[in-house]
Amino acid sequence: MILNIGMTYDLRKDYLAEGFSEEGTAEFDREDTIQAIEGCLRDLGYTTDRIGTVRNLAARLAAGDRWDMVFNLAEGVKGFGREAQVPALLEAYDIPYTFSDPLVLCLTLHKGMAKRVVRELGIPTPHFFVVEKISDLERVDLPFPVFAKPVAEGTSKGISAASKALNDHQLESVCLSLLQTFEQPVLVEAFLPGREFTVGILGTGEEAEAIGVMEVILREIAETDGYSYLNKERYEELVEYRLVDDAVAEMAREIALTVWRGLGCRDAGRVDLRADTEGIPNFMEVNPLAGLNPKHSDLCIMAAMVGMTYGALIERILASAMCRIPKNEWNRSLSAYGRR
Repeated sequence: MILNIGMTYDLRKDYLAEGFSEEGTAEFDREDTIQAIEGCLRDLGYTTDRIGTVRNLAARLAAGDRWDMVFNLAEGVKGFGREAQVPALLEAYDIPYTFSDPLVLCLTLHKGMAKRVVRELGIPTPHFFVVEKISDLERVDLPFPVFAKPVAEGTSKGISAASKALNDHQLESVCLSLLQTFEQPVLVEAFLPGREFTVGILGTGEEAEAIGVMEVILREIAETDGYSYLNKERYEELVEYRLVDDAVAEMAREIALTVWRGLGCRDAGRVDLRADTEGIPNFMEVNPLAGLNPKHSDLCIMAAMVGMTYGALIERILASAMCRIPKNEWNRSLSAYGRR
């Protein structure tokens, strides 16, 4: 068995202390998330070692530290490759880790690139255009309304009531604001008016399974037309989550699994979809490094709804990652652990 598990992550409180904004740190983890995961790992019989950020990891590796497995939650700070930094570094040192590899994490972080690949898989996704500078709007050929958001952010960052644009003036205004605020391109896509779903997935490849389909229903007092940053932050009062298993939900489940397998995502995550005017779920984005706060993260909420304990969720994630380690490597890890 694997004995020593390192933990990589970015703590929200640390970046807030450095002057980052509340929205700017939305993807980073809370202390109680790290404590909860660490507690589960210890309950399973493993020792844990808190590593922290990619820079901490680099320093520890340079000092000669090694782990049998790394439970990776690190989101990174800048660039399209920020989520891939920890996995790439671990691969350079031949250290196994949880969740998807650098290729998948780079691809899926850039929503426009991910949509291009998903479209090649034959999966429905809204028509879109990536705006890199404000003059690009002259080439946007999409009927209104459209929806605009940062091309490479998670946790609904940059999404607000202004994201839905009804005319050229509104679109220019929201794109200008997003370009200036997030310093990255803006994804503009055809607005879909239908039901919104998130599908929780555990496992890798053919072993992957959708544990549930959760519909996101905005209450009357919520920001309209989207699962915005405000709605997500105040979900307890603004959003209703409902497990669904009707015909449209089953379509969403199958589409999500096709996306997950087609992109090569691993261990656990979510696929977000929204229905078009004909009621067909369309791919919106995939999160292969989903939040794991036991109370506030969508995947954990969904797991609880289907009767899965938080400890069982963490155990399933770890078991999926361990399947990638040949048995002879397990034996080598045990021997190395005995020499520490």
